[in-house]
Amino acid sequence: MTETQTQMAALTRDDVREARERIGARVRRTPLLHASEIATAGAPATLLLKCEYLQHTGSFKARGAFNRVLATLERGELDPEVGIVVASGGNAGMANAFAARQAGVPATVFVPETAPSVKVARLQSYGATVRQVGTEYAQAFEAAMEHTQRTGAVYCHAYDQQEIVAGAGTMTEEILEDDPAVDTIIVAVGGGGLLAGTLASAAGRAGVVAVEPATASAVHAALEAGEPVDVPVSGVAADSLGARRVGDIAFDTASRVGVTSLLVEDEAIIAARKALWEDFRIAAEHGAAAAYAALLDGAYTPQAGERIAVVVCGANTDPATL
Repeated sequence: MTETQTQMAALTRDDVREARERIGARVRRTPLLHASEIATAGAPATLLLKCEYLQHTGSFKARGAFNRVLATLERGELDPEVGIVVASGGNAGMANAFAARQAGVPATVFVPETAPSVKVARLQSYGATVRQVGTEYAQAFEAAMEHTQRTGAVYCHAYDQQEIVAGAGTMTEEILEDDPAVDTIIVAVGGGGLLAGTLASAAGRAGVVAVEPATASAVHAALEAGEPVDVPVSGVAADSLGARRVGDIAFDTASRVGVTSLLVEDEAIIAARKALWEDFRIAAEHGAAAAYAALLDGAYTPQAGERIAVVVCGANTDPATL
């Protein structure tokens, strides 16, 4: 067991509650939409949609970002003059840049030189200093680590830090407050931060289903192997669910608490994203549509009378492609 796993072993719902108290009204309480009834052999199942795509910066990651920034400030680990650093041009980068700006500390974001200019511009709009290094994410990550060691900046991981995971779990607290009768929560999974937080919050109260693209199956592969392993990554949702290796925290939590792990094909993800738009006018990114895809393509079969909350976790997409 790694050091990260050892630190995570004691993570409970109390840690999620602590995160919720810390971040308070800095994040939006997103709605739980009663979407439809699903036909089953017995009583119809109920579909609810957790509209987390309405969160600040367009994804759930703002929750963990705020918790990480504020927790390190409380402990005196974060120098307000130096700030935070993150390696991500995607949802994690935007969320941490936003949280840092709101907390009044600087943020430095490392991205590859190949990062789209629109993403660089959006990061800058949140007040971040953007540094483009190398042609691959790994090179940007290495540069971020060097920056941390040289300056003392607090590093904010995209999905594998305790404060990040506990913050993500605050979303599940809202789901089960709004509808305590929810039986199952279905989440899309990349590196596993949202999954781990959901498991920690829902343990003993609701089942959790983890859905990954078949072409980016880090959690599924780790559970089969009994340990985190590297996986190849490709497909339409790779920009947000493309972790090559599950986080230690997510693997440890899933192994201890238990989770149903499912895979869906790209075609199902594309169809689910289209259905979210056509049926509910939800402009979801492909990664966020993966959870709904498990229901639409039959990877997950509801039980009679089951109440299912599907998390739509992000909307950072190009509306022109809907």
